[in-house]
Amino acid sequence: DDALESCNTFIIVTPTSTHFDIASKAIENNIDVFIEKPVTSNVNEANKLIELAKGKNVKVQIGHIERFNPAIISLDDYNLDPVFIESHRLSQFNPRGTDVSVIHDLMIHDIDIILNLVKSPVSNIDANGVSIITGKIDIANARIKFENGCVANVTASRISQYKMRKMRIFQKNAYISIDFLQNLSEVFRLTTGDEKANTESFGLGGIELENGQKVMYERPNIDDINPLKFELMKFFEAVTDNKEPIVTLEDGKQAIEVAADIVKAVEKSLEQIKKFH
Repeated sequence: DDALESCNTFIIVTPTSTHFDIASKAIENNIDVFIEKPVTSNVNEANKLIELAKGKNVKVQIGHIERFNPAIISLDDYNLDPVFIESHRLSQFNPRGTDVSVIHDLMIHDIDIILNLVKSPVSNIDANGVSIITGKIDIANARIKFENGCVANVTASRISQYKMRKMRIFQKNAYISIDFLQNLSEVFRLTTGDEKANTESFGLGGIELENGQKVMYERPNIDDINPLKFELMKFFEAVTDNKEPIVTLEDGKQAIEVAADIVKAVEKSLEQIKKFH
């Protein structure tokens, strides 16, 4: 309550269960808000924040930090139009974040990235998962189908021996590999024989197709970016320059909406398994 009277900006990095209460009070007091992911515990709370923010002169940004990872930023100049996406986000066990499922804790990063890339409504979700250490889902796999035909196969685990943060994007004439942990992106694409490649490109193994196209390998230039610092800097710019935040409240809502559907699909699959045991 003291902060509500003395601050004009909030950065909320408290447990997810407290996000809605703190954010709603801040928005009601015309305070700009940065909310760590996931935006809220459920879609209903996110919708209430969206309604509350209407008519208020406030900026609300959601902390989906992978949007600011230099590996994904390096692909800004590429025309990404996925038809199939595969992602793996594996982590060693950490008690932090276990107040929510691995879907809301880890997978939600990839859900947000995928929704931002595909830009098409979800048509169907199949998912499996299991609780091993905590009372929540600790490992999960989801197959997300979109209305435009794209399919995303997404895996997340918080009981892995090693860390992994990788995504592979397949599209017409190109394959893109992203390593969020190593801040590295690689692009394999078809080019015409006379197309000029950039300085980081070279022909892959002398492969040339009958139609004159070549397989080119490119490693986009990676800027030296601290994702957390860059994320907060962009929030600061949104507030001071009156810009729309890069990750909006609606983006945060869409991510937890898909996450909630994945949880339901996992629970449905677990019920089916129980019938056979």
